[in-house]
Amino acid sequence: GHSCGVTKAGVLYCWGFNTSGQLGDGTLLARSRPVKVVGGTGYASVSAGGSHTCALKTTGAAYCWGDNSYGQLGDGGAEDSSSHGVAVAGGLTFAAVSAGARHSCGVTTAGVVYCWGYNENAELGDGTTTSESSPVAVSGGTGFASISAGDSHTCALNTAGAAFCWGYDGNGELGDGGSIYTEWTTPIAVAGGHTFVSISTGTHHTCALTASGPAYCWGWNAEGEVGDGTQTAARTPTVVSSGFPFATITAGGFHTCGIAKADAGTTFCWGWNAYGAIGDGTVNDNALPSQTLGSTFTSVSAGSAHTCGVTAAGVTYCWGLNASGELGDGTTTARTTPMLVVLQ
Repeated sequence: GHSCGVTKAGVLYCWGFNTSGQLGDGTLLARSRPVKVVGGTGYASVSAGGSHTCALKTTGAAYCWGDNSYGQLGDGGAEDSSSHGVAVAGGLTFAAVSAGARHSCGVTTAGVVYCWGYNENAELGDGTTTSESSPVAVSGGTGFASISAGDSHTCALNTAGAAFCWGYDGNGELGDGGSIYTEWTTPIAVAGGHTFVSISTGTHHTCALTASGPAYCWGWNAEGEVGDGTQTAARTPTVVSSGFPFATITAGGFHTCGIAKADAGTTFCWGWNAYGAIGDGTVNDNALPSQTLGSTFTSVSAGSAHTCGVTAAGVTYCWGLNASGELGDGTTTARTTPMLVVLQ
């Protein structure tokens, strides 16, 4: 229900739902336009989770703010934070950080994976189902390059491009190809032997991109978020739309988006579209990639029921559900095509 972005100057802004302080502006007020995060300067990246947010400074220090009911802020406590956030405990230097629904994870500059927060579904990957308010090392989580925290599962890529996932697996979101299993408390290899360059976890599905461009998705598929033209759950990586090549891929709540590799930023989305998160001007679900109308983008991020993209010029647009102002256009009206994000 909220969105965040880092400007080219390293300044953090957030907008949308704010009941737990996830916007970081020192209030609990929803905002339909971007507001500056208190103390939010010197940042390199940001990740908006369920009701919390985590970001990395240019130094590699991680900070989180918002809901801390399960320790997802990683400061060793359980108090919410509504401004700037709190430093993630342990003095770790991260290369990447990802905020999930109720947990967070990061990869250090040394390639070690740590997670913190809710762990009832084993999404922390430390061999237990005990929630932790400070970072714990993922079992065998060394030699990794990227991380993505989903709703109840987590996935990561090692430096060789092999994918591993852990946590809840009731819908095949771990991609291991086995029979239905409720959870894996430690990383398990994604089936198929593919080499990926990026990976993204949604609510109950996962997508990853190969170097040559074809994308693969697996997991829950009732709304067509796997993108293979069916609504059948996939327990192993399934190629999206006959190998259509993408430059980026992002898995949202029950939809997925990607930027075409050969079409200068043309964006396609597929899956659940009740509020227009696909951006094709309709509210019809689509089990195959459908072109997002309007601008072309260099990056795109899919949320629970909305999507945001950034153009080559750094201009931001969002579309889909807007009940709390998460589109940042100054309204709370859902949009079926990209709308310009407007500063206060």
